[in-house]
Amino acid sequence: MSSRGKILIVDDERNVRSSLTSVLTDEGHRVDAVESGEAAIERLTREDFDVVLLDIWLPGIDGLDVLAELGKQAVGSEIVMISGHGSIDSAVKATKLGAFDFIEKPLSLDRVLLVVANALRKRALEHENLRLRAEVSHGVDIVGDSDIIAALRGQVDRAAPSNGRVLIFGENGTGKELVARRIHALSRRHDATFVEVNCAAIPEDLIESELFGHVTGAFTGAVTDKSGKFELADGGTLFLDEVGDMSLKTQAKVLRVLEEQRFEPVGSNDTREVDVRVIAATNKDLEEEIRGGRFREDLYYRLNVIPFRVPPLRARRDDIPLLADRFLAEYSEEYGQTTKRLSHEALALLVSHRWPGNVRELRNVCERLAIMAASDVIEAPEVEPMVDASLTADAALDQDMSLREAREIFERRLIMTKLREFGGNVRQTAQALDTERSNLYRKLKAYGIDPAEAAGKPEPGE
Repeated sequence: MSSRGKILIVDDERNVRSSLTSVLTDEGHRVDAVESGEAAIERLTREDFDVVLLDIWLPGIDGLDVLAELGKQAVGSEIVMISGHGSIDSAVKATKLGAFDFIEKPLSLDRVLLVVANALRKRALEHENLRLRAEVSHGVDIVGDSDIIAALRGQVDRAAPSNGRVLIFGENGTGKELVARRIHALSRRHDATFVEVNCAAIPEDLIESELFGHVTGAFTGAVTDKSGKFELADGGTLFLDEVGDMSLKTQAKVLRVLEEQRFEPVGSNDTREVDVRVIAATNKDLEEEIRGGRFREDLYYRLNVIPFRVPPLRARRDDIPLLADRFLAEYSEEYGQTTKRLSHEALALLVSHRWPGNVRELRNVCERLAIMAASDVIEAPEVEPMVDASLTADAALDQDMSLREAREIFERRLIMTKLREFGGNVRQTAQALDTERSNLYRKLKAYGIDPAEAAGKPEPGE
């Protein structure tokens, strides 16, 4: 574990900022400094630091208020408070707000270096713990090597240990529930319950009972007391899926629970307190819903403390081979078969498909292939009926498709069609396409196309 880190100094005294910067830089740390609480909040909400040395007495927002705000924003840095007017009350309050340690002025530089080293050690241990927990937490791995997924995975893992509310945006089938489950699995609540509610699937007249529970006789059919999802998730995590489909009436009651952490079951005046971390998800543009009067702005801001956007599969095509291999291995094992794999041409079809159903659609296709494919190597003709990878008018007009993607889809399909037509003969295919054979070979390599496999038989001699 590295003993060097990225450190932010927050102090209104120029001499303090200068001396701390000099000493910490000499120790190999990357150091930056600001002179106000406002600047610290702005910096820490857009940039990661390992340790923050935060003065309590600051002009404007004081250090304790900054500490409280950083907690609300789920900033994961280790915060070390500095004060020239130290008191037991201040130290206790700082500790309750999540400070790692408390140092009094005049500063002992040896003491500063020791505290920073301990804070970095704690942060490194927490990161290692998260990594190990992620490895053993089956079903919560966000699969993919693309830059967009690597960034999402890193953001999720940083936010998971906090209690900050999370709002996940994404199309249907992108894996919003997976992100929610990973956040729970890597949080300090991982030993408690994860409770899911699909707000779009519950009738309006039943959703309040589903969320808050009811008592006997509250309405027709309420023959026994029932605990709601908020109560069942007490101490753990409540996942409100498709929260944009919740009625305004229910939104108002959910807002109250988020503000007060208490509620009354339907038909009861008995107030019950809960400690629940709420994660919400939606496939809707909630800002547009707010403008249309269909979603409460105050609830939006309560939920949207830490936002995540899960990309559609068409925006992360580089991950399709890895996902397909993972799904085929899972289903082959589930159905007691040897692990099946995709030929280059079959994989090319999957990569070029538009995937309107996103990862969920890919999973379903892989399950069908694992069951129905005749051999251990899945060929393109077995994939073709399951996907529409041709460049149709709809595909060409797909607003999320770039010109390069459209051209690649068309080229790949045309080359494979001609290779099948000429039995895999590259020379004849190049002539038919009116291109140099060397250029066609470059295209074959770029698209991962094997001429023999594309023809469905050994490549004939040229």
